[in-house]
Amino acid sequence: MSDILNSLIMGVVEGITEFLPVSSTGHLIVTKELLKFQGSDTFEIVIQLGGVLAVMWFYFATIMQQVKSVTTDAAVRRFWMAVIVAFLPAACIGLAFHHYITEYLFNSVTVACSLIVGGVIMWWIEGAAFKPRTLAFEQITLKQAFAIGCAQLCSLIPGVSRSASTIMGGMLTGLDRSTATGFSFFLSIPTLGAASIYSLLKDLHGVGEHGVVNISVGLITSFIVSLLSIGWLLRYISKHSFRGFAVYRIIAGVLILALSYFGFFTASV
Repeated sequence: MSDILNSLIMGVVEGITEFLPVSSTGHLIVTKELLKFQGSDTFEIVIQLGGVLAVMWFYFATIMQQVKSVTTDAAVRRFWMAVIVAFLPAACIGLAFHHYITEYLFNSVTVACSLIVGGVIMWWIEGAAFKPRTLAFEQITLKQAFAIGCAQLCSLIPGVSRSASTIMGGMLTGLDRSTATGFSFFLSIPTLGAASIYSLLKDLHGVGEHGVVNISVGLITSFIVSLLSIGWLLRYISKHSFRGFAVYRIIAGVLILALSYFGFFTASV
């Protein structure tokens, strides 16, 4: 029962934090240490698929319409080409440095520092006078997409946040807040999907280690909570900036550093 409860908690954490600019990987690392969750990283990787499925469910009508018109609508083809271009940098670099990153950077201190630095940068970007010139998906250029993809490289460091890096990167390249956020959601489909499948194939025994029931609980919970989070975030940014998340990141980072100092985590300062 304790394993199922832990799976439920991890699924909730993944679902809440995957699309908010606060780092799902960072929160999962910290939660895993607090729960004394044992085993490989396969569980965390697999439940990320819940977020991918949530995006596809949320945008199901849009995706189906794009599938029907992809052969006749140049704008649809340009949009998905932009998604692919944005996906490639992290795919290549992440594949090359995957072992190093998981071996040396997956710890609470790295997460805390990344949260704080990312929070400061987010606060600055939201306060800067950047005038958005791209107000729709169809207007995103390949140059902007590549820049967003390069920004996503930062999220390979735990605690930075894939959502934060791609949304802030999008805003820096001229996308308005809503377009940058929506593009980040679509970009999660190949990014999280590829990462999950790669890690799963590389460590199939990890599935059996955690049990089908436990992984299913985490995956389904992640899907449901991610779906709620996507809708909430889109409503939130229509009236607010990301500065509230910047403050949260800084406070969370300081708290994690303090807990690490007092030995609550494996990697202490």
